[in-house]
Amino acid sequence: MKKNRKNKWKNKRKLPAILLVTSALLVVTACANSNEQKTSANNHNHSSNKTTAAADAPVSNASATNSSKAAPASYKYGKLKIQALSGAVCGAPSYVAYEKGFFAEEGLDVELVSGSMDAMKAGLTTGEFTVTNGDFVWFTSIQQGLDLKVIGGLHHGCIKLVVPPGSSIKTAADLKGKKIGVDEIGGVPMAVASVVLTNAGLDPQKDVQWLAYPLDQLQEGVKKGEIDVYAAWDPFGKLAEVNDGYTVLSDISTDHNFAGKSCCFLYASGKQIKENPERVAAIARAYQKATAWIAEHPEETAKLEIEKKYVSTDDLTLVTDLIKSYHFNYTTEAAQDDIRYFVKQFSQTGFLKKDTDPEEFLKKAYYDVFATSK
Repeated sequence: MKKNRKNKWKNKRKLPAILLVTSALLVVTACANSNEQKTSANNHNHSSNKTTAAADAPVSNASATNSSKAAPASYKYGKLKIQALSGAVCGAPSYVAYEKGFFAEEGLDVELVSGSMDAMKAGLTTGEFTVTNGDFVWFTSIQQGLDLKVIGGLHHGCIKLVVPPGSSIKTAADLKGKKIGVDEIGGVPMAVASVVLTNAGLDPQKDVQWLAYPLDQLQEGVKKGEIDVYAAWDPFGKLAEVNDGYTVLSDISTDHNFAGKSCCFLYASGKQIKENPERVAAIARAYQKATAWIAEHPEETAKLEIEKKYVSTDDLTLVTDLIKSYHFNYTTEAAQDDIRYFVKQFSQTGFLKKDTDPEEFLKKAYYDVFATSK
């Protein structure tokens, strides 16, 4: 899903439909990661070539934790790698399933690793990676032929569209003719903002101008007058609100266009599903246990992320508040409804093909992981 954001600095673009679809394919992915750019805050795993400030620290930490854990005498489903070390707060299900032993309980000898989006896509295609925690941008890759299945919803929104203090922009309709900053053309924040625009009666391809900046430079773009608002992964929007007096125009954890719906899903390799569906079901059960634990222990989850250096901030209140806002819950039936909904939304914005049928897409993209244990 990725192109280097550094090369996009100040690139002013109008986005025809074909560019949006192509860009989304190149930059696809939730909740993905690279080590190209250090920032002072954690970024989201689902966005392509995203800054991963804590990406290298958790790798050594995970190895140390592996050696200190009391491993079962044998693991029924053997060793597997999960590319989860992105520095994202919302990557909590992977961290918790690992640290609390839910993977081990299910017979899985898991190693959490970091890596690029290209490596992720290649690994899922070959079966090297069994699952990924990703957002709805992966829908584009599935439509383009990637053998990947949604096996459950994980949590709600982690993206905000924010407006600086003193702005005349009060509603989404006020965005007509404005310049919107995003971390990448065709990325998830842009897709989210496009849904907001469409539902406000605007054309995201004609009525606004999109500019791409590195995540940690978006606010600087506002200060220079180069952009009017920006859409970004947490914690950037939240920090702008709390520290700098920005107004949240859209928070996908509460915005009526997104509220109550999963923004991030657990995806599984189609190859792995065919070869070992029981193993995939075991992984899903571990994530199911992890999301339930997170929902019951948000502050303890935040402490775990900070103390184990899965995120690069030590602000316990901030991380706890974000975790609470995500409403972690492993869903299946609701996840299917969410897929239908977002397919309809994204086919209207140009993110997916306009003639995409939600039911047909669901049949292709969803796998009932728990049918194997029925």
